[in-house]
Amino acid sequence: MMQKQDRRAFITNAALLSAALIIPDQLLYAAEKKKRYQVAVIDLMILKRQKISALPLASEIGADGLEIDMGGLGDRETFDNKLADPKTRQAYLDKAKELDLTFCSLAMTGFYAQSFAKRPTYQKMVQDCLDTAKAMNVKVVFLPLGIQGDLVKYPELIAPIVERLKVVGKMASKAGIVIGIETALDARGELQLLKDIGSKYIKSYFNFSNPIKNGRDLHEELRILGSKNIIQIHATNEDGVWLQNDPKIDLKKVKQTLDEMGWSGWLVIERSRDASQPTNVKYNFSANTKYLKSIFQEK
Repeated sequence: MMQKQDRRAFITNAALLSAALIIPDQLLYAAEKKKRYQVAVIDLMILKRQKISALPLASEIGADGLEIDMGGLGDRETFDNKLADPKTRQAYLDKAKELDLTFCSLAMTGFYAQSFAKRPTYQKMVQDCLDTAKAMNVKVVFLPLGIQGDLVKYPELIAPIVERLKVVGKMASKAGIVIGIETALDARGELQLLKDIGSKYIKSYFNFSNPIKNGRDLHEELRILGSKNIIQIHATNEDGVWLQNDPKIDLKKVKQTLDEMGWSGWLVIERSRDASQPTNVKYNFSANTKYLKSIFQEK
């Protein structure tokens, strides 16, 4: 009788041990699947530029993370960056931990209107951004080449911009941070630009609206650039309607394309605001966040 009980206990314990060994792998797989695509909003676009109140608002919207702007530029030597203050940075980090939010990137949106090709203090600006990112454990910074750095309208700027990006690529390498650039070029042009720069720390910060508004095939553009060259994605179109109501973009097909490419990372909501209520932050960004998650984080 005792032998039967011992045998039964052995079988039960063995089964429990097997389950214990299997379950962590299942949980790990589920966690990885969930993490493959994460959704963020931008403090500037939710009207909370460099304000800590952007964090609870991002959480209310339903985002997994936040892209923080470096602050205004104007005629200053560098960005008006409140996060240069250690106390402010720590307050952000503490609040993010409390809300379970991730800072996906730090943005130098001042270069949307300013010339990266011509500003004399560009190295200081980029270094300040890299220093802040490193202090906050942020692995990606965003550099738009903007209106004055439009390489389609001003192809003569390609050479000086390549030279400057080679310089900041070395700066990024030292910091261990990737700089994601946004250009007006098509995918082939941007791929050539990245080859000319020749730094694995300079990649494309892809924007869905670029190919859409220029009548190019979004899926072909993604494939041309390839997963290894895309660091993050602004996953919205131009304003007018929410993503779910936009006939110009099929997000289920986009997900299929990105899945096939083996890409994973942050989908950052920039625009796609309803034209009838463009300043209603919760209304617009909650809807787009919910829709992106329904497509990219489906169970």
